[in-house]
Amino acid sequence: MIDRARPKRREFEEEALAHLDALYRFARGFTGDPSQAEDWVQETLLKAYRSWYSYQRGTNIRAWLFTILRNTAYSHHRHNRRRQPLDFDDVESYSIFEELTETDPEGRLFAELVSVDVIDALCRLPLKFREAVLLTDVEDLSYAEVAEVTGVPIGTVKSRIARGRRLLQRQLYRYAVEMGYVSRRLSSRVPAS
Repeated sequence: MIDRARPKRREFEEEALAHLDALYRFARGFTGDPSQAEDWVQETLLKAYRSWYSYQRGTNIRAWLFTILRNTAYSHHRHNRRRQPLDFDDVESYSIFEELTETDPEGRLFAELVSVDVIDALCRLPLKFREAVLLTDVEDLSYAEVAEVTGVPIGTVKSRIARGRRLLQRQLYRYAVEMGYVSRRLSSRVPAS
């Protein structure tokens, strides 16, 4: 019995670990805290590993793992909200441009400063919109997969993505105006959130 279970467990481990980076990116975008994101991913993988025996090769393990991670994140969010308010001003630097080979140091500095503000803007989105935008635009999940992960209809997913993108766009546009990247004359065209 044990010998027959090993190949199945190995298959599960291989498929689950293939999504490790995506799980971390989602958790990082969800929380804004790299350390907390690592903890959530570790907890997610432990929960998944405890249930490895129910894994069927060929099923959507990615959606299953994101569902576990999402539930873990919500659980921690509810627990921490009772103890202390979230502080979005404490977002650590995370550059989405880390993988690029930047030969221009000024360009790299600019990219890192901007990316911190993008992460900050993303973290300021209401949770349901942040989650939808992260899962589709960062993790490239389909609408059906996001619906499966979040437990809401596809129409609701589409609505949350559209609204989340609009909110993020407004925040980033205001930031660009404040930083002088965009003319203030154009800022009157952006509606209030």
